[in-house]
Amino acid sequence: MTLQTDYIRCHGSGNRFLLLDAAADPQLEALGEHPALVRAICRADVPTDGLLLTVRRPEGLFGMRMFNTDGSEAEMCGNGIRCVARAVAERYLGGAEAFDLLSGGRRYALRRTEPIYDTIPTYRVDLPVRLASADFPPSLGRRAAGFAGGTEAAVGGTGEIAGGASGFVGRRIEALDPALRFTYLNLGNPHLAAAAGALDAARLARLGERVKELRELFPRGINVTLFVPAGEREIRTATYERGVGPTSSCGTAMTASTTAACLLGLCPEGEEIRVKNAGGMVRCRCRRTDGGIVTSLAGNATFEADGTLEIDWTAERVRRIGEASLRRDEINRYRLFYRSVQA
Repeated sequence: MTLQTDYIRCHGSGNRFLLLDAAADPQLEALGEHPALVRAICRADVPTDGLLLTVRRPEGLFGMRMFNTDGSEAEMCGNGIRCVARAVAERYLGGAEAFDLLSGGRRYALRRTEPIYDTIPTYRVDLPVRLASADFPPSLGRRAAGFAGGTEAAVGGTGEIAGGASGFVGRRIEALDPALRFTYLNLGNPHLAAAAGALDAARLARLGERVKELRELFPRGINVTLFVPAGEREIRTATYERGVGPTSSCGTAMTASTTAACLLGLCPEGEEIRVKNAGGMVRCRCRRTDGGIVTSLAGNATFEADGTLEIDWTAERVRRIGEASLRRDEINRYRLFYRSVQA
């Protein structure tokens, strides 16, 4: 059985995806059961960081499913959900400025916001932040071999954070890297973020590979990010993404790093933080609410090209039909923005 479907090649802060519309063609959701097809789709156009599906749920909400290049499904993708938000707004919601989307069983508030540069379409997502989850609760960290105990907390002496929250903040994990101090955060997917003196690619790769060996600590893997403060309201980040590897950009990792920097007192809470990465730049803001910590992520949702795929479900093969049609204005506009933030 074969299926032809249109796609959009898109990116958020250089994090590039192919976006398929499973809201219009629900059978595309079966791709979740075919990791080989997901891998093939990710290679069908230019190399990408994953596959996005726009989905429609019975409760009337639209949502996102995101698949990594290895075929695994991610609970959340901060860069991807901005692209899905734009597609949903333009195709189904009459250009609505604010609405909710589902991802990984959670509901997220999306809003079109002021352009990050010129007229680049820019969306903001509010990401509730948890400081513990089944992926790496502080209790597991304390029990695990190689954990450096309570006196190593960077904020307070026992892992307490200003404002009464508590979690795994500014602590060492000897088995992972004895010199770094990590903060664990869950934004729908799990993250470790650590302030470093430099964005060392070799060190980051070692951390990402080491995580795969530490199944007692990280039973489902984890995203690892190094960040470098560059002034009070700016940080630079680099991420080893679970299921992908080193990536030019990861939206939830940039959000996690901003949150960690605020919890550690390196950046001010409640104020806009510029977060630079190899793919560009986003704006984040960490704030406390009655329901807990919420950090917003605002950045581009750029559509680079439109094309058509043929998916052979039986043979698990994918081919592109014809050449993709480039959206040159959007490509060039983002290039100008990229040059401005990398200068």
